[in-house]
Amino acid sequence: MRRLHVTPSVEPFSIAATVSLKNYRRTSRKNSRLAHSTSSKRVTWGRTCDHQSWLRTLFWSTPVVIAPMLALSCFLALAGYDGSLFKLFAAVLKDGLLPVLHTHGPRITLRAMAAIIFWLAFQAVLYHYLPGPSNTGQRTPAGHLLTYRMNGLLAWVITHVAFIALCYLDLLDPAFIPRNWEGLFAAMNLAGFGLSLIAYLKAYLMPTHPEDRKFSGCALYDFYMGIELNPRIGDNFDLKLYTNGRPGLIAWTLVDLSNIAYHYQIHRHTSPSLILVTILHGIYVLDFFINEAWYLRTIDIAHDHYGFYLAWGCLTWVPSMYTLQTQFLGLYPTSASPVFLILIFSIGIAGYALFRSVNDQKDRVRRSDGKALVWGKPAEFIVAKYKTSDGAEHQSLLLCSGWWGWSRHANYVGDLLLSFSMCALVHTTSLLVWFYIIFMAVLLVHRCLRDEERGQAKYGVFWEEYCRRVPWRLMPGIW
Repeated sequence: MRRLHVTPSVEPFSIAATVSLKNYRRTSRKNSRLAHSTSSKRVTWGRTCDHQSWLRTLFWSTPVVIAPMLALSCFLALAGYDGSLFKLFAAVLKDGLLPVLHTHGPRITLRAMAAIIFWLAFQAVLYHYLPGPSNTGQRTPAGHLLTYRMNGLLAWVITHVAFIALCYLDLLDPAFIPRNWEGLFAAMNLAGFGLSLIAYLKAYLMPTHPEDRKFSGCALYDFYMGIELNPRIGDNFDLKLYTNGRPGLIAWTLVDLSNIAYHYQIHRHTSPSLILVTILHGIYVLDFFINEAWYLRTIDIAHDHYGFYLAWGCLTWVPSMYTLQTQFLGLYPTSASPVFLILIFSIGIAGYALFRSVNDQKDRVRRSDGKALVWGKPAEFIVAKYKTSDGAEHQSLLLCSGWWGWSRHANYVGDLLLSFSMCALVHTTSLLVWFYIIFMAVLLVHRCLRDEERGQAKYGVFWEEYCRRVPWRLMPGIW
């Protein structure tokens, strides 16, 4: 094993703000001035804390509007315009938005509202009461090391077995989801916005770990990106892990299965493309639950604060936008040659294999404290030290060999290959179907940049040495 120790020239720190709703603006501005006054001497890790200008306020108000509008546009295109966003936009220009919404827009129904309420409650009960091993996440900027119960795989199995059993007993239409999609979509949006508002108010009134909160001075930014890092109800019900890993993610594969049933009921046959896309989706979702403990160290849990971005995103964006391929195929079947399907499916499997191999290397090295082989050789890594805001010093291992010596984000390459395959299997040029790979490319490139900024702030000179040894961010020779 090769270890590289570097003496840090800077001491990372974080500014923890503890405020009430009444003195929020005054305290957050004070913290922003403090951040500016110390920026030349110290580095802040965790989310940055200066988003006060009116321009930034305007900027951060756009995602709260644009994301729901994108989801609504895809819903409308599927509902009445053959899955074509161009046909939808032409209709809006010709007839106006209100007539289009009146004809094809989502409508809240009591059945859909009851279904969403039951769904959220059912997943909450499974999350809270199912047994499972306990694992700790990554240490927070304030020094907390939180414990989580890993029962997601069991929750996924129980949910799908219950769904299949109810359908087999004729107690539930297997195509219930697409047949009630207009109401479910509306109810999901209400739930997502409602939970986002609850999270925002909770951060002021009943915070779980006040010293890990981040206030920007911009209410819209805080609503979108979140204030609390790990909001909990009681000691064990973690809102972030529940939202990220239960209602939306488990619904992903249920939506796919229900669209297969819907396709069969309408067309009296099953589409090979639909089956293969569902398999790739299932592999991705099951990988999450099988490796749920690893997920605790990813950017979603370890770094992102809990706001609209995660609350609405996981409750609405994931089940509605990540399933666009199966929704499209459920309504509008396509045909492709077996050779094409085998080739594209193989690319998806290869992408998943790369994704899993890359993450497994880092996980094995960290769990063994560096005493692991990578590609048959002792792991090479940097022992990077950092400090939390309580003054305690900690260390992490920055792997520099194997896939992690190839690029600093090789796992994202596998993710992109898998995402491409999910879209290409539909065998259409519809922009709606290809939205997923476009979204993932933008998201992962942005995450690369966020990771770089956070790594520099947290590890200082250790990160600089890491970047020197592994110069490529994503794809060697390109970026």
